[in-house]
Amino acid sequence: MSNTATKKTASENGPRWGQRARDWAEIQEATARPAYEAVLHRMNVGPDTAHLDAGCGSGMAASMAGALGARVHGIDASEALLAIAAERCPDGEFHQTDLEEIPFDDNSFDLVTGFNAFQYAGNPRAALQEAGRVCRPDGNIVIVTWAPPEGMEAASVLAALKPFMPPPPPGAKPGGPFALSDETVLRGFASDAGLTPDHVFDVESPWTYPDLDTALRGIISAGVARLAIERAGEEAVTNAHIEALEPFRQEDGSYKIGSALRCLVALP
Repeated sequence: MSNTATKKTASENGPRWGQRARDWAEIQEATARPAYEAVLHRMNVGPDTAHLDAGCGSGMAASMAGALGARVHGIDASEALLAIAAERCPDGEFHQTDLEEIPFDDNSFDLVTGFNAFQYAGNPRAALQEAGRVCRPDGNIVIVTWAPPEGMEAASVLAALKPFMPPPPPGAKPGGPFALSDETVLRGFASDAGLTPDHVFDVESPWTYPDLDTALRGIISAGVARLAIERAGEEAVTNAHIEALEPFRQEDGSYKIGSALRCLVALP
């Protein structure tokens, strides 16, 4: 296990992500489904696969792996999201914990995935080291983050939160949703944690909503949006998103926003 002195954030992040757990599960998590499908397919997930989804949220990826026959495990900061994951994947094993302290033995899994997860840990390097520790020597760790923001429509929607976020602590490295989007930076993140970066692939993963109310419910369900609301109030955050969403409104009142996720396959 990682050092107990390592900075951890589950106690802070878990309640925020749990405030609108159903909205996240039923609306926003679906925006990542294409990436889940691509990763599980490329990693040949099936009945012989022991899979850990680190930062599993409400368990969509875990349930998809379970449907392929994998032995599914998940960890997350939010008890509310984990309760939904257990509903979706009743044969899975789920734990509320920090990413820096994965509660499984060394060499337990064939595949460890982190869908927009590792980089948001209190100590991202320690979190990724833990993923490497529990992965078998012939297994894979897949780090999923945002693709580069240039030309990505969703980048302007994500930027709506920036004015409401707290300043980074003194000496902190530049963060934000696109901190690992550059391939060189992403590979360096894996190498720094003792992993061997292999190949990178991007997956188009658009956000689609039938109407404005659904779009707002989905986007504002994210833990980072709840943090912004704590600082600035729900009205301000909602209005900022209404403005950011307007360019993507379709003639029928629906919304379609281009987005992509970047996936790095690494070896322990």
